[in-house]
Amino acid sequence: MSEGTQGQVGFRLWAVSDPDLRAIITADDAHITYGELFAEVNRICHGLRARGVREGDTVAVVMANSAAMVAAYLAAMQSGIYLVTINYHLTTPEIAYILRDSGTKVVLCSERVEETVLAAVGPGVEVFVDGTPERARPMAELTGGMPSTDPERTPNGSLMMYTSGTTGRPKGVKRPLRDISADEGALTYVWLFNEFGMRREAFAAWLVSAPLYHSANLTPAIGALNWGGTLVLMDGWTPEGFLRRVQRHKVTGTSMVPTHFHRLLQLPADVRARYDVSSLRYVLHGAAPCPVENKKRIMDWFGPVVYEYYGSTEVGTTIARPHEWLERPGTVGRPASISTLKILDRDGNELPPGETGIIYMRQGEDRVEYHNDPGKTDGSRRGGLMTVWDVGYVDEDGYLFITGRAAELILVGGVNVYPAEIEGALAEHEWVADAGVVGAPDPDYGEVPVAHLVLGDTAPDGETAVAAIREYLAGRLAKAKLPRDYVVHASLPRDPNGKLYKNRLADARRVSA
Repeated sequence: MSEGTQGQVGFRLWAVSDPDLRAIITADDAHITYGELFAEVNRICHGLRARGVREGDTVAVVMANSAAMVAAYLAAMQSGIYLVTINYHLTTPEIAYILRDSGTKVVLCSERVEETVLAAVGPGVEVFVDGTPERARPMAELTGGMPSTDPERTPNGSLMMYTSGTTGRPKGVKRPLRDISADEGALTYVWLFNEFGMRREAFAAWLVSAPLYHSANLTPAIGALNWGGTLVLMDGWTPEGFLRRVQRHKVTGTSMVPTHFHRLLQLPADVRARYDVSSLRYVLHGAAPCPVENKKRIMDWFGPVVYEYYGSTEVGTTIARPHEWLERPGTVGRPASISTLKILDRDGNELPPGETGIIYMRQGEDRVEYHNDPGKTDGSRRGGLMTVWDVGYVDEDGYLFITGRAAELILVGGVNVYPAEIEGALAEHEWVADAGVVGAPDPDYGEVPVAHLVLGDTAPDGETAVAAIREYLAGRLAKAKLPRDYVVHASLPRDPNGKLYKNRLADARRVSA
């Protein structure tokens, strides 16, 4: 490390001052330096520009955890474009909708999803594959012959994350591009360091074990590179694989979800004792409610290094540091310094501490919008704040506790799943006369979707029909959205206006997975 770089923030600055510093250890243990990564980032920038991508345009990535995924993100952030990161588990129709809605011009993808992406793209959209493609173009064709030096302009870009809504269609959360440079944009990650009380050594070896397409994992990973740290990548999570990675590379920090905790705690005690996790200093977790007992057990094992946060792509952030959570088990913390939090009733009145209502937040003066859906944007706002329809309360000291979800969101291992999307897919099957989907507790994933059906007159017996419906959905929905169980009813409980009473969905014959 060069002298005087301890307080330096910005990937590009580190690449210039310390090009031989290790930036990434890939899933197969290849080492990539800052200088090498920066050269590839610049080649991608020039390659996209040569393909007609201009400032304000949109590029999508459908990629596993890889150096190419990291490089694509960094390239977007110094090209003044929107980057859409797409879950590589999605089906062709799901990916096709996002690409079409976002106006994507170029797609970068991993080998494993080449065929799915090719089937999803519209006319005129180019696809480049990280690796050796069968039908698409290789990334090398995008970057080949391109300069490894800075583009002439390096304006800051932005993510456009797609988050599902109660209408069943995902919506792009879009922020206006700011008129700042990429180097200035990198400074926004300082809030992450400050709010969690992190020091630079937190990122000495930052393990990326969950998918980078999710902002909860991508944000701290890029934060690590902006502070001169090293990313240690995993491509596919297993409990022992995680522990081996932590021990081998003396991992100092990582981002996890409660499902990871649950699976780690299921390991036999002698297996857990086999691995050294004493290097861990910061474990960030969120995305889903965590059972209090599981978190206590993880803290007993890892030490008081678990930091919980609550928030979403649309709204601000709350943070519960280890000592705060231990004093108030179950809290998701207080608002970050740049976040505003209010609990409102249905009429928009602010509620006092202890009273449960709808959670509204804002990050700084941020004003986000749902791409191509002004109605959803306006319907989620009150007084400059925004909600994702979670329900909770704050205590006298301002600590937030989540009690439910007004929008019927089902969190499957940290993945947002909305019943309306599944219900819409079920309704398209010829044997389904009526359908409703609710969440059910699951010891591994936290929650899973359960489908309640009324079969039409042409349907065969229940078991045969459910088997066919299960197969039908498998080609249309991502795995997390597939109902774990099916319950067949003679009729579903609806009011005269057609509203479904989901709390009454029970007492029927069940066909299990």
